[in-house]
Amino acid sequence: MGQIRKVCVYCGSSPGTDPAFLAAAARLGEILADNGVGLVYGGGSGGLMGALATGMRARGGEIVGVIPDFLTARENMFKGATEIVVTSGMHDRKRVMFERSDAFVALPGGIGTLEELVEQLTWAQLGRHRKPILIANIKGFWDGLLAVFGHMGRNGYIHSAERLNYLVVDSVEKILPALRAAAPEREDEREGERAAIERM
Repeated sequence: MGQIRKVCVYCGSSPGTDPAFLAAAARLGEILADNGVGLVYGGGSGGLMGALATGMRARGGEIVGVIPDFLTARENMFKGATEIVVTSGMHDRKRVMFERSDAFVALPGGIGTLEELVEQLTWAQLGRHRKPILIANIKGFWDGLLAVFGHMGRNGYIHSAERLNYLVVDSVEKILPALRAAAPEREDEREGERAAIERM
């Protein structure tokens, strides 16, 4: 079982229509903080992002917000973060989030959340990293996406399923145990992953 120091969470900057998703984000923040695990996320104060960060802050957790300069006003940066990293664009944002994290979690969200999740899955399938990737399928939110992945696999378009190997849970309480069980044990593997991303 490997060590999880910081978790990158992708989630919506809007609240959506189901308050259960906001509650799940806030609860995840509390769980991470209570377990001494830091948060790396998009840096916003609204929607699920804000609920997640507020949950972390309430329990004294470490929060690293990573936000591109053009979104600092639109997404209203979370003022209670331990650290805010302002990047020059979206690509730099995702690179910093990758480098600062030991695992990735997708909560409910929109196109941006989906894009970030799929990029990590792509890198994993190509063998560029072995960090755990977890889909938090709260109330079946990601059922449609999981069905698409199954459809792709059955039609021969997912070639390295053993590398892809994403995790799926249906409640936030299951997230951290699943990530810890799946995390690489050796530090040199982490160093190799960082070097691989630098060559991309």
